[in-house]
Amino acid sequence: MEKYLIVNADDCGMCRSANLATFELLQCGGITSTTIMMPCGWAVEACTFAKENPQFAIGVHLTMTSEWGRYRWAPLSRGKIDSLIDEQGYMYKSSAAFEKGADLGQVEEEIRAQIEKAKLIGLNPSHLDNHMGTLYGIETGRFELLELIFNIASEYKLPFRFPIKYLQSQLDNITLGISIDKKAVDFMFKKFGEFAKTKGVITPDYLIPHEWNGPQKDSYENFKEYMYELLKTFPEGVTETYIHPALDTIELKGTTSLWQRRVWEYEFYKDPETRKHIEKDCGIKMINYRDLVKIKS
Repeated sequence: MEKYLIVNADDCGMCRSANLATFELLQCGGITSTTIMMPCGWAVEACTFAKENPQFAIGVHLTMTSEWGRYRWAPLSRGKIDSLIDEQGYMYKSSAAFEKGADLGQVEEEIRAQIEKAKLIGLNPSHLDNHMGTLYGIETGRFELLELIFNIASEYKLPFRFPIKYLQSQLDNITLGISIDKKAVDFMFKKFGEFAKTKGVITPDYLIPHEWNGPQKDSYENFKEYMYELLKTFPEGVTETYIHPALDTIELKGTTSLWQRRVWEYEFYKDPETRKHIEKDCGIKMINYRDLVKIKS
């Protein structure tokens, strides 16, 4: 069985530093897909780029949380949104707070508002995923959120980022933030893997992001070495990994104290040696979400 890899740049549209880095990585072939945060200030530029460059697989990064301290955003829906916002009128800072507070009907209206806004600006979305995993329900076991997004993805005939298989290493991956027990995880993957098929929603097989809780956080060289080894472990089938690339700018530094990590991700996937390593050393074919549809249809 072949090994395929989707490298998706999350958080496009979040800020201009993210946009410019993502556009460059798409154009040089360092990444294969990206998704846009529609409630954010630079989403219009990102959607305009997508409209002008239809050859790229660009989707919607469905956003229900606003995690930064000094830069925040609110829902796009014009309906009732009281269950989607905190005391300051912005989206919740954490996935857990969102899951505990959100009314399912209001969530549906907000999802649709974000997709329709993207289409109105000119995006022909290739796929859907979700910011901070809010629509997986894994913080509190609120799986009706997953059922909702699969129904909407089916209606729009779009793939959705949900791994139908998992490895033990994924359960141990702090970045994924899986807070429910293994029995619940088994239930989730079995039930919703089958549900995705019945709804005709195409998904990748695995979702394997990298982590930062080791020496890879100490220097770019350490990060590069760690990534080279991680990529070698990717299994047969279709794996998606996601990154948050951005340019080294004052804007980015004013947004997040972890700005350096985003810059390193940009630098790593900009390096042509990275794609060479993926394809030649690891024997992995890089694909995008439109390719995924062709492979799994």
